[in-house]
Amino acid sequence: MKIACIGWGSLIWSPRALLVQRKWHNDGPLLPIEFTRQSQDGRLTLVINEKAQYVRTLWALMSTGDLEQATQSLRVREGIPLAEAGMDIGLVKVSDDDGSLDQWQGIVKEWCQKVKIDAAIWTNLSSKFNGEEGRAPSLEEAILYLNSIDFNIRKHAEEYIRKAPLQIDTEYRRAFEKEFGWSPL
Repeated sequence: MKIACIGWGSLIWSPRALLVQRKWHNDGPLLPIEFTRQSQDGRLTLVINEKAQYVRTLWALMSTGDLEQATQSLRVREGIPLAEAGMDIGLVKVSDDDGSLDQWQGIVKEWCQKVKIDAAIWTNLSSKFNGEEGRAPSLEEAILYLNSIDFNIRKHAEEYIRKAPLQIDTEYRRAFEKEFGWSPL
């Protein structure tokens, strides 16, 4: 089975032990991605956000053809507890019935068919801000937040934003570059 891992953030520059072949391709599916998840370490990270603009994601082939092993590898890389992995790891197989797919699975399945991939997985965390799951900060809130955090946390947040792949050109990223001078690395 040919399995793709779809990414848009730190998976690309820091896959760690993720079971991917090391080449990331820049022609992944178009998904609405934005810096709208406040992580436990204080960064604003990229997630699928239905109100965001669509950007071209990246993808890599998994080095395993076992879907369960591939999913487990992504779960471990992302630090997602096993109990939550069903919700926080996106998965679609080309053989899945279209009627049972959510919006993102449908987009990814169509992309899989075009590139002749059997299945795809991705990190499916939602927006989160000030401890509120599902809440995306407005652009103004994101800028105020980044201006207010401790220097060390801010340096870590800056690194994440600047290292995001160049093609992940979002509204917030452009605003962060203008406000803070955080151009892509």
